[in-house]
Amino acid sequence: MAITAAQVKELREMTGAGMMDCKKALVECEGDIKKSVDWLREKGISKAAKKEGRTAADGLSKVIVNGNHAVIVEINSETDFVAKNDKFLALLDETVNTIMANPTVNSVEAALALKAGDATLNDAFINAVAIIGEKIQLRRFEVITKNDDEIFGTYMHNGGTISAVVVVKGTDDAQVAKDMAMQVASMSPSYVSRNDMPQDIIEHERTIQAELVKNDETLAGKPDKVKAGIVEGRLSKSLQDMCLVDQIYFKDQDIKCGAFLKENHAEVVRFVKYKVGEGIEKKQDDFAAEVAAMAK
Repeated sequence: MAITAAQVKELREMTGAGMMDCKKALVECEGDIKKSVDWLREKGISKAAKKEGRTAADGLSKVIVNGNHAVIVEINSETDFVAKNDKFLALLDETVNTIMANPTVNSVEAALALKAGDATLNDAFINAVAIIGEKIQLRRFEVITKNDDEIFGTYMHNGGTISAVVVVKGTDDAQVAKDMAMQVASMSPSYVSRNDMPQDIIEHERTIQAELVKNDETLAGKPDKVKAGIVEGRLSKSLQDMCLVDQIYFKDQDIKCGAFLKENHAEVVRFVKYKVGEGIEKKQDDFAAEVAAMAK
């Protein structure tokens, strides 16, 4: 049967697929729009399988709050260009909202199995791969729960390349909580304080500093008690950037975060920070070679 331009346009608007793919789907399905959508989806499943081996190190993160729950997610794509796509942004919203509606979910696999409309979240990802044409995956998420006497502070940098959420108690000042979320996003602490740091990490760093002091010729002949003090001083300095309360407060270089919090009768209970692509080895494309290969 003859396929009209109007049918192709309608299917493209529904799926975001390319014009030729839409025309082929309509031909295969004899002009049936609904069957054509399914045909494109099935084709997308095939595409998604082919893209599984690709590296997805770009994308976006997002954090939202509802009552005593906050949800932070990271969704990866192969390029930062795709991360700006409206369909990618819609998938990000659908994902974070679906998890928020099911705050007891505790794994990526379980999250993907959640119902999202008439299908599952996994179906939404498969459809996104089919339409956008890149590998897209839910890398990680976390549901953070607070008590009634605590508040959330959230911050998303550059549209979600970095997202942070903190739980603060002792104050109801939302700006204090937001400032701490911005501190976490910008200065990347690993722990709230030394009290939260595993002892083996402290001892490992102490061993390194002790070895450095031992091999420092300028300290030769110094009493062991003096050397021990130098080790502890260097240890404290090396660990302070890892701890939120010991970091210089980004809004006031003359004070540390611990002093800022004390001034505001506040305390950070915990925090979570996602930096998109963190820990993923990103493929470095040689565009000159790519163009040369295409020319051949």
